[in-house]
Order: sequence, then C-alpha cells, then structure tokens
Amino acid sequence: MLTVVLSGLRARWAAFLGSFVALALGVGLLTTMGLGLSATFDAPERAPQRFASAPVVVKGRDAVTVDVRRGPATVPVSKKLDRPQPVDTELLRELKARWTVTTAGGPDAVGVHGPAPEVRTLVGARAQVLTGDDRRLADPEPERDAEALVALNALLGTAGGVTAFVSVFVVASTFAFAVALRRREFGLLRTAGATPGQLRRMLLVEAAGVGVLASAAGCALGVLGAPWLVRVLVDGNMAPDWFLIDRATTWPLHAAFWTGVTVALAGAVAASRRAGKVGPTAALQEADVDTDVLPLGRALLGAGLLATGLGLLVWTCLTEPSELMKRKTYTTQPMLLASGLALLAPALVRPVARALRLPGAVGTLVRENSAAAVRRTAAVAAPVLVTVALAGSLLGSAATVTSAKAAEAREQTRAEYVVSGEGLRPVPGASATGATSVFVRDGAEALVKYGARAVSDPAAFAGLARLPVVAGDVRRLDDRSIVVNEEWERGRVGETVEVWLADGSGPVRLRVVAVLALGTGDNGPYVTRANAPGAAVDRVEARGVAPEALSAAGGPVRTVAEWAAATHPSSSPETRLGLLLVLGIALVYTVIALANTLLMATSVRGGELASLRLAGATRAQVLRIVTGEAGVAVAIGAVLGLAVTAVNLAGLGAGLAALSAPVAVTVPWGAVGAAAGVCGAVAVGAAALPAWRLTR
Repeated sequence: MLTVVLSGLRARWAAFLGSFVALALGVGLLTTMGLGLSATFDAPERAPQRFASAPVVVKGRDAVTVDVRRGPATVPVSKKLDRPQPVDTELLRELKARWTVTTAGGPDAVGVHGPAPEVRTLVGARAQVLTGDDRRLADPEPERDAEALVALNALLGTAGGVTAFVSVFVVASTFAFAVALRRREFGLLRTAGATPGQLRRMLLVEAAGVGVLASAAGCALGVLGAPWLVRVLVDGNMAPDWFLIDRATTWPLHAAFWTGVTVALAGAVAASRRAGKVGPTAALQEADVDTDVLPLGRALLGAGLLATGLGLLVWTCLTEPSELMKRKTYTTQPMLLASGLALLAPALVRPVARALRLPGAVGTLVRENSAAAVRRTAAVAAPVLVTVALAGSLLGSAATVTSAKAAEAREQTRAEYVVSGEGLRPVPGASATGATSVFVRDGAEALVKYGARAVSDPAAFAGLARLPVVAGDVRRLDDRSIVVNEEWERGRVGETVEVWLADGSGPVRLRVVAVLALGTGDNGPYVTRANAPGAAVDRVEARGVAPEALSAAGGPVRTVAEWAAATHPSSSPETRLGLLLVLGIALVYTVIALANTLLMATSVRGGELASLRLAGATRAQVLRIVTGEAGVAVAIGAVLGLAVTAVNLAGLGAGLAALSAPVAVTVPWGAVGAAAGVCGAVAVGAAALPAWRLTR
C-alpha cells in the first residue's frame, strides 16, 4: 500500500497542492497567533519610576473593599477606583515628623525614607505601604501594560479561532472534492481486488503525509511571520512598543503542528468513508451527473449546526440581548450559521441554479452544467459563502453597534449644542455633567462597578434629558436619590439601594427615583455631584444659549449631531485593523480553496470540453461556459453568505430593539462586494486557465 500511496502522491501532486498550501498557511497562522498569545500572558515587570529613590512608598486607597458572601463564609472583595485617593493629611503629618518624605506628581502617594516595618506599624490600615518592585504601583497608570495586552489577547484569540475554523473547513472540503473526482480510480482499484478498508487506509495515509509535511512547513512559516505580525500590531497601535515575541517559547509550535496533522486526518475521514463505499464497477458506469451529494450524516450535521446557530441567536436575543453587541458573540455566531449552510449547500445548489434564466445556448449550458455538477458548484460556493458571511456579519455588526450608540446619544438630549472635554466649567442656563462611578452589591455574592454620570444641576439636566425612562421621573433626582437602569437587581422606583461612591466611601443609602431601559450600555446610573466626589465636568449641554456664551465652558462648541459623530465614530483604527486581519485570513483561504477546486475540476473535463468543440462550440464559447459556471457558483455562495449576514444583523437589530436602543442596521455593501469580487475574479481565472489549455 505504501508504494501505491507514494506513487499516487507523485502522480497527483497538483491535486494535493491546494490542500498542502491551505494547511501550511493555517499552521503558519496558528503558530504566529500562538506565539503572539504566549507573549500576551504576562506584562513585563517594570522598575519603579516615580519613587525610584525612596525605599518605601505610602499610597492612598485605590480600591473599595466590601464584604460579600461566598457560600457559608463572608469574604472581602475589592474593585479598583477610577483614581487613587490622596494620602490622609494627618497621616502625612505623622510621616514627615519621623522621616524624610518626598512627593512627586500628586497627593495620592509619597516616598518615605524609613524602615518598612516601622512605616507599616505607623500607617496601619489608613493607606497602602509599598516596597520593592511593588513601588511601581504608585507610577501613573501602573496597570497600563497588563491592560494593553487584554484587547491584544482577545484579537489574537479571535484570529486564531477564525484560522482554525476556516482551515478545517477548506481542508475538509478539498479532500472531499478530491475524492469525488477519483471515483473511477477507486472503482479500478476495487476491480483489481482492493478492499474498502484498504481504500480508506490509503486516503488516510495520504492525508497524514500531506499533513506532516504541510504542518512542518507551516511551523517554519509561522516563526518567520511572528516578527512581521508584531510590527503590524505595534505600528497599528494595537500593541505597546515593548511587545515582543519570546523565541524560547515552543508550545505554540507543538500545538500548531499537531493541530495541522489532526485537521488533515479529520478532513480525510469523511472522504475516506465515501471512497470505501465505491463498488468495483459502479464508478466506471456512473454518469457525470452527481447523485447522493448530501449524505444523511452531512445533512444531519448541517441541519444541527444551522438549528444551533439560529437557536442561540434567538435565545440570546430573548435572555441576554446585550451579549449580541459584544465582539466575541458577533464573531463566533456567523461561523455556526455559515458552517451549517455550507454543509447543506449541495441540496440548495441545484434548485437555485435551475431557477436562473441565462440567455442563449451558452447560458443554458451554464445553468444545466451548474445544476448537474452539484459537487463542483457547491465546492466553489461554500468558501465564498463563509467569506461573504464573515465580512457582512463582522463589519456589519460592528458598524450597527457604533451607529446605535451614536443614534442613542443624539436621541437622549434636547440640547442644541454640546461642549465636551476634560476640565470644563459650568455655564449658566446649561446642564453640566461629569463621569463618575458607583459600586453596588449584586445580590449578596458580588460587587459590581457601574460607570455613572454626575449631574451638577438636576433641574437643568431634567429639562434637557430625553432618557428612555421605563418607570419613575428623572426630575425627582436630588442628593438623596439615584437614577438606575434595568440591569440593577434592586431597581424599582421607591426602593433604597446601598452604594459606594467613586472615592470608596460608603455605603450611602439612596432612593431610586427612576429606572431607565438598558440601551446600548450607557444609560445610567445618574447621581448628583454631592454623591460623586472628585468628578470633574466633561460635558455641557444647552438649549437656547448662544454658542458664544457656551465657549466659556472651555471646550469646542458643537451641534448635537457633530458631537455624536465626534464621540461615537464608526469604528476606531485599531478595531478596523483587527477586523481586517480576521477577514484577510478568511479571504486568503477562500482564494486558495477556489483556485485549487477549479483547477482540479476543470483539468479533468478534457473529454467534456472536447465534445463541446466537436458539437460546434467555438473555443471562446467553451471558455464562456466554463467561466460562467464558475461565476454562477460564486454568485450562489455570495447569496447564501448574504443570507447569513441578514440573519445575524436581523438578530442584532432585534436585540437592540429589546434593549430599547435605536435600531440602525448597517450592511457593509462595499466590503461584501469587494470580497465577492475578489472571489469571482480568482474563480474565473482558475477555471479559464486549464480550460484554455484543454481547448487548444
């Protein structure tokens, strides 16, 4: 058998080239993403900078700590404050009385030149005492390194997931189609005495050989590509300047290599089973019209994935609609739907192709050939479906969420002009608010931090606010009350809630006077400035006040539409780069799949094309037929991909409506058209090249 396998690999190297390239690229991308992920697990340990010369640092409180219940026990839980609190004045006086004290950059921390044990004894629970490397926690934004890696970790994880998904899809489809083209070969082997088990083992050995070679090449490619990825991420402001790949890390190489081998074998399993069912003479007698193109197992798997995707979409929309606005959800959701629809594509291709009305004899042949060669048409349509679905769903969901946020911001104020920026000054007759935070127990088991708005003048605020109130009245907001949203566990009008304020003080008991719809996540809570210690004005809204008077606030004066557009842009450059990275992976795979499938499929059609020439078709007409079939298959895939996009965006729109948020569904027609256009160009070229050679 080994001799047969090696001979087959040498003879059909072109047929295996597409699978080899796709798998090598997939393993290379997985290696690159894995090396990047391993570098995001730990931020570098930076040396203290602000108080580098002081052996001890006393820092004001930077977290609120509340006791919550965990089972039968009560444990303290801490949440970070927006900004550290100043060192207590009395404590600072005591420290200066005993040791040399240095200050730098603000009252939140001081350096103490004294023995750490004695400083701890004096400070007690009034502040934090930092020594050694922990002194860096007093530097500006001490968690910036770790925070910078969170988004990067999510991006690389998403890109790796898309890579794994598309590579499995492409490799499995390629192996399945290659087996379909070799039915006559398998029939001859069966006639020569080969058993079904031998055929299955032969295909699995071929897949293992391709998998090992491609995975090894992919690992080498990934090691070379990792530094390039770092440069792209750093230049795109998606990674900090210090971000580097640790070349001593080897687990991503092992993980990517064995994943590639497993993908190759998994992709060949289903194909090998089909090959084992070929009888000694059935393949030799079979016509070119495809039959049994949707086996029961594939139909059940496709229907299951499609039902799961639709069920999860409906369930999330009904129970947790806010989850639909998260990138993790709208990135993974279309994968289920696209996979299910792609598996069912053979059942959809024939009726769609037959429904086409193409003019002339060439159009008739294109339609009938597309409907008869279901496997070929479905093999071309499936990767196009995935790419168009991802492009439409990812970019459309991101644009829809940002559009909804901007529309919500415009709708929630009656103001004509808005001034925004740091350190603004209140203006008579205008509503001034600032960012703050509050902390509240969620049941008895958790402490939750909410971003809030601090209202300077409740009457002016109520006169301009147009909030989605579901109960109560925002005009009743005062220093002893709070406006909450539907997310709060205790959020009924008239109830009293315990909250901890932005400086960690509390608990403070405030009465709920209004409840808002959740919206896109920016609705409430609202408190007065008396319950927002340290909050600075960052937004001034006005109606009936001249723009010249508003300029006294100290920031740019904009109309509401201009302000919403400036503060809620369509997407950040970092987000666009991340989405384009993910979509670029899918598009590259699709190009490989299309080129490989059509080169294989057209290369074995010599007899068919020769018959067309004998029947009187010119060379140009034959080429139009072949390229027309490729174009029809791409169009079918694009239509199915748009169907997945429509379902995802409709689910997101329903989720926004359930949250009482503006529904502003945005379809990225430009990106979808570009993806479909690239697929069409590659498909036509890959079909025309061998057809041109065969009709010479």
